[in-house]
Amino acid sequence: MSDKKTALVISAHAADFVWRAGGAIALHQDKGYEVTIACLSYGERGESAKLWKQGGFSLEEVKATRRAEAEAAAAALGAHDIQFFDFGDYPLEIDTNGKYQIVDLIRSVQPNIMLSHSKWDPYNSDHMFATQIAIECRMIAQAWGHKPGEQVLGAPQLYLFEPHQTEQMGWKPDVFLDISSVWEKKWAAIQCMQGQEHLWSFYKNVAENRANHFRRNSGGQAGGKSAKYAEGFQSMYPRCVDEL
Repeated sequence: MSDKKTALVISAHAADFVWRAGGAIALHQDKGYEVTIACLSYGERGESAKLWKQGGFSLEEVKATRRAEAEAAAAALGAHDIQFFDFGDYPLEIDTNGKYQIVDLIRSVQPNIMLSHSKWDPYNSDHMFATQIAIECRMIAQAWGHKPGEQVLGAPQLYLFEPHQTEQMGWKPDVFLDISSVWEKKWAAIQCMQGQEHLWSFYKNVAENRANHFRRNSGGQAGGKSAKYAEGFQSMYPRCVDEL
């Protein structure tokens, strides 16, 4: 059995993985993981307002621009691989054949951990649909009767990354990850997303706030661990441990 460690990030749009899990991607790559990013859409219709406001772009040109940004961001993070499915956005819709494409990727990667969006997002149904797809495809990938003879998936934890307005999303973090050592990589990736420059400072502030929560929950003024930047995640499934 291979002892290779892998991770899979399922991103509704081509920029989501940068804001919400860029630090986790870079950090786990540094720890020896092979991190694969799956972008279900380019965010061409609903998350490319800057390009549409400039005018003169076709839909395919917007897709190409956002793809190039995402590829540059993935390279800045040191990601092992990034794949694009082009299922469309606003709305993101995936049929059974599309689900099977994602299952094929999951089985190919055999992730130790998976990451995707919050389960609830009334501002962006694409996000919560992506997570529903991640849950469903994880289930199919575990099924012995799906393409018998292939290696089935184990039980990777699905971490839900932070939505834009957490207080509206029913998202409750139970994991804080110190990303201080890879912050410069995440910041470089953020700056690759030229189509959504208005979000750069917002997500820098989020990382600083989560670092405050990391310090507080690791011991606070009684000796908490130092962290300048962090990301928060919510575990979808129980975590099995040998000791607390």
